[in-house]
Amino acid sequence: MKFAIITHAAHKRKENTIFSYEPYVREMNLWIPQATEVEIIAPIGVDGITSIETNYNHKNLHLIPIAAFDVLSIKSVLKTIIVIPKTAYAIYKTMLWADHIHLRCPGNIGLLGCFVQILFPNKPKTAKYAGNWDPNAKQPWTYRLQKWLLSNTFLTKKMKVLVYGEWPNQTKNIVPFFTASYSEKEIDNNNCHPELVSGSHDINQNHQIATSHTCPERRRSGVEANFIFVGALTKGKQPLLSVAVIQKLKEKGHQVQLNIYGEGQERTAIEKYVTENELTHEVILHGNCDKETIKKAYQATHFLLFISQSEGWPKAVAEAMFWGCLPITSKVSCIPYMLANGERGALVNPNIDEIVAVIENYLQHPEKYNLQSINAMQWSRQFTLEKFEEGIGKLLE
Repeated sequence: MKFAIITHAAHKRKENTIFSYEPYVREMNLWIPQATEVEIIAPIGVDGITSIETNYNHKNLHLIPIAAFDVLSIKSVLKTIIVIPKTAYAIYKTMLWADHIHLRCPGNIGLLGCFVQILFPNKPKTAKYAGNWDPNAKQPWTYRLQKWLLSNTFLTKKMKVLVYGEWPNQTKNIVPFFTASYSEKEIDNNNCHPELVSGSHDINQNHQIATSHTCPERRRSGVEANFIFVGALTKGKQPLLSVAVIQKLKEKGHQVQLNIYGEGQERTAIEKYVTENELTHEVILHGNCDKETIKKAYQATHFLLFISQSEGWPKAVAEAMFWGCLPITSKVSCIPYMLANGERGALVNPNIDEIVAVIENYLQHPEKYNLQSINAMQWSRQFTLEKFEEGIGKLLE
């Protein structure tokens, strides 16, 4: 099978090996084992290989570089007008060559692919819509256009569109799906099972009792509860809100700590806020770290604090739940479904006092915390890499 991937994810070459963003490549490596040849239409990144990037493991893979484009300024609009015909032709040639067409959406290149695929009604296709599929979400018109094209059974034929969550009134093109990060083998090797230990008022004591010999302790010296933020440090992810929550908890006499994993434009603002508010012991910025480091951090942490404004399937939420790290997160996209509307974690508004009150309630009722932690872990562990690969295999049959 000749497999075509059309994506906006930046790719890089190093010694004839192709790299891209690690979670994306890890997923694509599960899509392509059955393919004899793979062609990727993608823009080229200019920086060196980073710790959050990895390589494809297919031996017969070809990268067809294209120019990235957007419509964020007059200059970029003019550039887009110039590059779109060439990019569309490259996509057309690859789709003509392919036995199976795979689109990565939402994104400008995915949108162009949505139009070009109309010319191939008889070829089997899949699309991964990694954004928020909520029909009522406020989104850019380009996102809404992609969703309409992908759903339209007249324009888009022989297509299975993988979306996060279950939504009413969808066409036959739409398939509820999920994303996985961990293997069943990792469950066996890291069997961290929080237990419900009643009669205690110390959340850390419960976890000290619960953790097995192979699981890092969740308690840290002098810390009442610890928190983690994992994701890009952008305004949309609102990392400063998580830092402000920690400040408020400290002011109220709680001994807490927040470890932040990720990089982005908000880092400078966070560092300034931490210094000005004397939070250097409470807030620690680690930058981008590899998957194993993040996994150990989840295992050693009580709460994920992640108040993002928009998500598809929030990887940080699912991964935290997998290790019993309870999410305190926003009510966007499919997150209410993931958290069973508050039975597997807390759904909050972006309000500091509300979030602090939720955390204090958990600290005062450790039995509630432990029960929800167990629920979160049991639910998330349904979605392993093995189950994900099995689901992909059925889509490609």
